[in-house]
Amino acid sequence: MSDWTTLVSAESLREALGRDDLVVVDARAYLADRSQSEAQYRASHIPGARYADLERDLSAPGRSGGRHPWPDDAAFAAVLARWGVRPMDQVVVYDAADGALAAARVWFMLKAWGHERVAVLDGGWGRWNALGFPVDDAIVAPVPSHYAGRFDRSRLLDSDAVQRHLDAGGVLVDARAPERFRGDVEPLDRVAGHVPGAVNRPFALNVEGGIFRPRDVLAREFAALLGDAPPEAVAVMCGSGVTACHHLLAMEHAGLRGARLSTGSWSGWIEDPSRPVARG
Repeated sequence: MSDWTTLVSAESLREALGRDDLVVVDARAYLADRSQSEAQYRASHIPGARYADLERDLSAPGRSGGRHPWPDDAAFAAVLARWGVRPMDQVVVYDAADGALAAARVWFMLKAWGHERVAVLDGGWGRWNALGFPVDDAIVAPVPSHYAGRFDRSRLLDSDAVQRHLDAGGVLVDARAPERFRGDVEPLDRVAGHVPGAVNRPFALNVEGGIFRPRDVLAREFAALLGDAPPEAVAVMCGSGVTACHHLLAMEHAGLRGARLSTGSWSGWIEDPSRPVARG
């Protein structure tokens, strides 16, 4: 099986089911009714899939740093152990939101951990079902693993580091919808607007018909947005550091590797009322 490091098609994953080195992770998250996330997984999922809970497994509840605080190394190592992920495994993650909730988050967490063989299922749960590929409701009990490691903190920016990034001339891309970026509406956070100096590219522009747009198209569009800035000079943000990972995935798929994540994103930025807010 080839290494999949950004995206994988449903057809390719179907052929790989049952491989000893394949770990499938269901990261479906329903923010309007969070109880539905695990309920949907238990009702039906890709055979053998483990479940990733956005709040419990991919965040650090109770900590500062936005609505989905980044977990510490020990917490994520425990999650990998429970999923049975080993350093040599090919991980494939899917969700029901074009990769944005929360497959791309899992993808980037593993990338920041140093795990290269991880990909998001292109088209996700929707395309898998549309093709009539197998699903079941069996809950797997993987053999626990031990995957020691730590996150590459150079790719993770707290809010103070975001300000230093901007002061140094770095590019900050906000992945939220335009109306939230402008501050016209704010359905989730107590303050509307954006970080002064940020530019807006909604993550939805990365896909068309539920499938990621071609590499060359993404490369041209990000080049037009970023100008001469190399990927290492780019940070991405959203409301809480989840959908921003969609940009990190799209950029790496387009050959632009090395951008960084504002872990707290907008919800982390506004935790300090003295930080500036821009609107319009």
